[in-house]
Amino acid sequence: MIVLSILALLALGVRWGNNCIQTDTYSFASPGLPAAFEGFRVVQLSDLHGKQFGENNARLLAAVEAAKPDLIALTGDLVDVKSTVDDVVPLIEGLVELAPVYYVTGNHEWASGQAQRMVETLRGLGVHCLENEFEPIERGGQTILIAGVHDPNGRADQKTPEQLSAELHAAYDNPYWLLLAHRNNLFSGGYCRLGASLTLCGHAHGGVWRLPFTDGLIDTEMRLFPSFTSGFYQCTDENCPRAWVFVSRGLGNTPRGGFRLFNHPQVAVITLKSN
Repeated sequence: MIVLSILALLALGVRWGNNCIQTDTYSFASPGLPAAFEGFRVVQLSDLHGKQFGENNARLLAAVEAAKPDLIALTGDLVDVKSTVDDVVPLIEGLVELAPVYYVTGNHEWASGQAQRMVETLRGLGVHCLENEFEPIERGGQTILIAGVHDPNGRADQKTPEQLSAELHAAYDNPYWLLLAHRNNLFSGGYCRLGASLTLCGHAHGGVWRLPFTDGLIDTEMRLFPSFTSGFYQCTDENCPRAWVFVSRGLGNTPRGGFRLFNHPQVAVITLKSN
């Protein structure tokens, strides 16, 4: 009975840890931020994998609303092979009522064959779907840019991140810009070279099991001791040492199973500052 009681408590703890949303607040300071965007709040959601936090994701919507976003960034893997586009429609309908929503695809939208329908559906709901393109955001007569790249699982003839960056810098002189890109493992040596002021990624699921003195125990490919899994990281590439990425821990779990440990589903709130 004692053993069964301990196992039951552990099971309840894991269940609670996988369903209790944690809102984490951060600040990102950069001298290039236009003054009108001082205090601009970006809420990032990633790697939902079709998970429901209450009916029609009511608890998740409440957490985002409480964060008072100026912009909501969705960095891929809203669905996978065990979920469908229809599963996330109520969530998206709620999010677009709170703030402008920007979305990029993840590997699971493509692997499950739902990427194109996802883009079409979200666009119909008022979401800005960034398919290797960028858009200006204006506030108080000043402008920043937001860009997004498809996951590499996308079409073989799609525009490259390098082409997107070149077009952006040709159109704007020394811009402040945010880059949405699903895969955290493509930042160092890859996305970091594009010149974004800040890149927002997901994909890592926070290292799945977050044990003490680690950056997560395993990644989504079941490799041990991953890096770039949660929070801010500065690029390790000597060619772009000032590049920064923020990696969301995400919200759901991979379709192959498994569970989070000491790793609550995350709503990340990033406040932009000039210094």
